[in-house]
Amino acid sequence: MVAHAISIEDKEERNKVVKSIIAVMGNLNPHLRDVPDFQHKLWDQLFIISDFKLDVDSPYPMPSREELQAHPASLPYPQNFPKYRFYGNNIKRMIDVANSWEDGEMKEALVINIANHMKKCFLNWNKDTVEDDVIFNHLFELSDGKLNLKNSDEKLLDTMTILKNKKSYGNKKNYKSKKTIHSNKNRPRKRY
Repeated sequence: MVAHAISIEDKEERNKVVKSIIAVMGNLNPHLRDVPDFQHKLWDQLFIISDFKLDVDSPYPMPSREELQAHPASLPYPQNFPKYRFYGNNIKRMIDVANSWEDGEMKEALVINIANHMKKCFLNWNKDTVEDDVIFNHLFELSDGKLNLKNSDEKLLDTMTILKNKKSYGNKKNYKSKKTIHSNKNRPRKRY
């Protein structure tokens, strides 16, 4: 149909044929009518099918071949390589927020919560027990020496408490075991 439209000499006749082709394309894909700019996409597809040779009066500008063949710009991915990857980027953001706060009870509570979260992240990855001093040293290092809990008497959550409170995402519904459902006691006796 598109090749026939290209071969038509009279521009008015060609415009009529192209409008009927657009109508047919719309009828072949009725589920796309809810898509915004549905007609614009049909016209673009028509120009692409015709290899940009179709000369008609379009309600939309004809796309250029260069626009369609242009590669998209590459996305800028964050290129930060943290020293302690098991803490993640959110810990670094939390530490930066804590550094920006003024000294006081709220900042101290935030720093303790950050340290507890660091211990939980450490245990998620390393499965070993970890001393509070290790977490305090990491916190000191990640905060560039601004958050110092090394010489404090603060105690973080116990390792067993953290590991015990981990949620498992498995199916824990109480189903009867197959033995109780299909036991011989529940079957009727066969009579010969």
